[in-house]
Amino acid sequence: MDAPATTPAPTVNYKVGNEKLCKTTEAAADKLKELLTKQGRANGALRIAVVGGGCSGLQYKMDLVDGPANRDILVVSNNVNIVIDPKSALFVSGSLVDFSTDLQKGGFKVTNPNAAAHCSCGESFAA
Repeated sequence: MDAPATTPAPTVNYKVGNEKLCKTTEAAADKLKELLTKQGRANGALRIAVVGGGCSGLQYKMDLVDGPANRDILVVSNNVNIVIDPKSALFVSGSLVDFSTDLQKGGFKVTNPNAAAHCSCGESFAA
C-alpha cells in the first residue's frame, strides 16, 4: 500500500517587528515562559489585541497562542514571542508589558504611551 499523501502546512505570512512596537519586562517574560511551557507551547507567543469595550472604550485582550497568524507582527522581547495584529499595533506602539504578583492588581499589565485616558479600574483606556 502507498503511504497517504501529506498536506503541507499552510504558509503563515507575518512581519517581524521590534521592541519599539512592544516589549516585555523580565518579570513578564519569565511568567510567559512558565505559562507557555506549562501549556506545552514552549515556542508559542503572547497575543495582544485591542478590542472595543470597558469604561473608556478600548481594552486589551491577551491570549497564549502557538505562533503568529496571517498579517500579524511578531516581536521578540526578552526571549519571548509577542504577536500583534496590524490594527492593534496602531494602539500599542511603544507599550511595555509587565507582570506583578500583587494580590489585588496582579497579573499582566500594559503601560501604553498612546493611552489618552484610563478608567479608574485600570482595565480599559482611550486613545
